[in-house]
Amino acid sequence: MDRENFTQKIKDGYTFKSDYITIGGAMIDNEPIADLFINIPLKTLNRHGLIAGATGTGKTKTIQVLSEQLSSKGIPVLMMDIKGDFSGIAQQGVKNAFIEERHAKMNLHFEPKAFPVELLTISKQNGVRLRATISEFGPVLLSRILDLNDTQSGVMSLIFKYCDDHQLPLLDLKDLKKVIQFITNEGKEDIEKEYGRVSTASTGAILRKLIELEQQDADLFFGETSFDIKDLMRIDENGKAFVNILRLNDIQDKPKLFSTFMLCLLAEVYNTMPEQGDSGQPELVIFIDEAHLIFKEASKALLDQIETIVKLIRSKGIGLYFITQNPTDVPDGVLAQLGLKIQHALRAFTDKDRKAIKLASENFPTTEFYKTNEIITQLGTGEALVTVLNEKGIPTPLAVCMMQAPMSRMDVLSPTEIDGLIQQSNLKNKYNNVVDRESAYEILNHKLTTEKPTETAIVKESKNSTAPKKKEESYFTKQVIKVLTSATFIRGAFGVLTKIFKK
Repeated sequence: MDRENFTQKIKDGYTFKSDYITIGGAMIDNEPIADLFINIPLKTLNRHGLIAGATGTGKTKTIQVLSEQLSSKGIPVLMMDIKGDFSGIAQQGVKNAFIEERHAKMNLHFEPKAFPVELLTISKQNGVRLRATISEFGPVLLSRILDLNDTQSGVMSLIFKYCDDHQLPLLDLKDLKKVIQFITNEGKEDIEKEYGRVSTASTGAILRKLIELEQQDADLFFGETSFDIKDLMRIDENGKAFVNILRLNDIQDKPKLFSTFMLCLLAEVYNTMPEQGDSGQPELVIFIDEAHLIFKEASKALLDQIETIVKLIRSKGIGLYFITQNPTDVPDGVLAQLGLKIQHALRAFTDKDRKAIKLASENFPTTEFYKTNEIITQLGTGEALVTVLNEKGIPTPLAVCMMQAPMSRMDVLSPTEIDGLIQQSNLKNKYNNVVDRESAYEILNHKLTTEKPTETAIVKESKNSTAPKKKEESYFTKQVIKVLTSATFIRGAFGVLTKIFKK
């Protein structure tokens, strides 16, 4: 093989004018070439990416290396830690003979370091608590998460409209459940007069799906104080960006909660962050480990929503990186949006595995230096096929990369270390105090209590029934007045008058 030609092509492909991070060294014939580094330009890190590979091939360490490099450049990270093996980044690593030999082959400097870390949670685990209110979700997003049909989605929109019109704040699940029960029972007549008939079959179906979500501990996530996305963007006194680790290793059997949180987070980030296009570097990079948990049980409507957000969110300076065992775990519509690809080894034990490897190899640029479908199965631990987007958005030449070792600890923190890290957090007091202010649940309960007629009141009303009553306006009269004074009618009337005067 022409090593000189290979060296020149890789050097040209991975040399950039703007700032970049380095993840390792290029390899040929199972050996790295000194000073031939695999770099990623900061400018294209918002073009998203995929990190794939079989269990035990080095995906977690790759994410750790990327997070360290980003933090050093002042780029905040949000890491979805499903397996609970990422917290060691808060402590510096150690040098050993294996690491020193590995880095000497690449001629790449290694220095043990620790990085600023914030531990977050949406479940029963200890950490800074992330919450969002029902109102922040809105009827469309909530309908897609619950996989409601068109009729049920219409009812959900009506519920939100009713609550807006009657100053009923929707903060948590008990608020939404109470409103549904109210409009199905005591408030049924008022709803029909004001908004039209609501099917009890639809409200019953919505209520059942809310209970299903509640059984996955979603009640811990919905409520106040809502998490401010800007608190993910913090920089420490040394100029390093925080690595925010969301502890999720107790929700692997709760995919609905995970996908609910992810969709809410991405929507909130998109709505909050200003438009910036392709700037010099991303505002935030999000790593989604075990990404198949999002896509596995998602409805088509939910998948469409995720695909739309992935397409749009890069213009806000946000990079999304999906981590999974096989690229086929990610839907084609999302996969097509991922510019960076880091493919660790795949194993071919069955015919299905071989087909998956063939499909994975077709996702990479063609190369004269490797047989991609063969080398995927031959990669060692900590080695990966890599291609990134250069500053012009063009894929770089495919290269086998020996990943550099993480500078932080390659192991988890102890329970004592975790507790200490949380106690030191500047966000703990802001988000971990439970807030349960008056909202739809309390207001409707008060309404039902105070408006329930007593026996004395009923007798008194009966005695006074013969007294002359003030003439009330008929329902028909009220509706006519309502229409004549509506903004829609007034705009239409002025439109007609304008045409008449023009004539």
